[in-house]
Amino acid sequence: MEAFKNLFTERGLNSVFAEYLSGGIIIVIIIILWAAIYFLLRKFILKFLARYIKKNNHKWDNIMLQRQVFQRLSHMVPAIVVYNFAPVFKQYHTVIQRITLTYIFLVIILILNAVLDSINDIYKNYPISRVRPIKGLLQVVKIVVYVIAGIIILANLVGESPLALLSGIGALTAVFSLVFKDSILGFVAVIQLISNDMLLIGDWIEMDKYGADGEVAEITLNTIKVQNFDKTIVTIPAYALISDSFRNWRGMQEAGGRRIKRSIYIDTASICFCTSEMLEKFKQIHYLSDYIIKKEEEIRKYNEENAADNALLINGRHLTNIGTFRVYIQNYLENYPGIHKGMTHMVRQLPPGEFGLPLEIYAFADSTDWISYESLQADLFDHIISVAEVFELRMFQNPTGHDLRNQGK
Repeated sequence: MEAFKNLFTERGLNSVFAEYLSGGIIIVIIIILWAAIYFLLRKFILKFLARYIKKNNHKWDNIMLQRQVFQRLSHMVPAIVVYNFAPVFKQYHTVIQRITLTYIFLVIILILNAVLDSINDIYKNYPISRVRPIKGLLQVVKIVVYVIAGIIILANLVGESPLALLSGIGALTAVFSLVFKDSILGFVAVIQLISNDMLLIGDWIEMDKYGADGEVAEITLNTIKVQNFDKTIVTIPAYALISDSFRNWRGMQEAGGRRIKRSIYIDTASICFCTSEMLEKFKQIHYLSDYIIKKEEEIRKYNEENAADNALLINGRHLTNIGTFRVYIQNYLENYPGIHKGMTHMVRQLPPGEFGLPLEIYAFADSTDWISYESLQADLFDHIISVAEVFELRMFQNPTGHDLRNQGK
């Protein structure tokens, strides 16, 4: 600066004009140097680094390249050049250095943000990320970094020590708690959910209050992102999963069996005792022949011992079509290949009502896959409903136009 000023003064220029002209030349030199360094970094060094990263076998550096960690680092060098040239401008060097330092701190924040995002992306490649996601923890680190960087930047601009500003941070605690209330609640909730193994990425959850019925796609500091089965995205406040109730289907998936619990309704007017003709027909059914023979002998002995008068079926014991049908379904479940044999499977009667007698089938499919489960359940009830007529039973349904036309004939 002084060299340029003396050179212009010796050539007869006014000292004030020479000073401004010298300053202008220095600014042009700084801009050219800054542009040259930036161009060299972006066009050559970064391109060479990108080609090298893409060719090697490591994944972590590819993720950092995608997150623009190295691109943001390139902004540091020109800023450092400007900072080192600040003393040239004696009257303004303090202001220039403070502005440049502020820019450098902002770049550092962006770099740390990209690095933390890269860490999360790298961590997702490991199976443990489903059990122990760290995105919420990294968001807490980001908040801490933002607060500390904000204090340092503010202290730099006003020319005070950061410790002096930190000494007054206690007075801002109430404001800080109010502003970041949701983040604090969310952080505590995420810690509880993860530590108590209540929620993992990939879990199928239901929460009717928020319209959630799908798989957990992401666990963040404030929200839980759920992708419903209709491909819509629902976000739930993290603390809502602690304060409210939700259903997690992970237990079903880990158990390896999915429950079937469905009733068919039998018209009570079709329920009756079995006649000898019906019993002979039932003996021809594969899943009933042994049962009918054994039951007939048991009933015969009972009726003989109690001297039951068989002239009326109300006397003694007799088989019914509904009971025989129930045993048939039970045996059918035990031999059906899609039913989980290690879990409960039964057929039971529920209290009769205005829709007839409910016959509930309670069992577990041996597959938790949704499509396989629905296909198995449909095949099972197709058969059960179809064979009810063999037992001279009718399915209950409200009268239709067809029923009314038949009644008039």
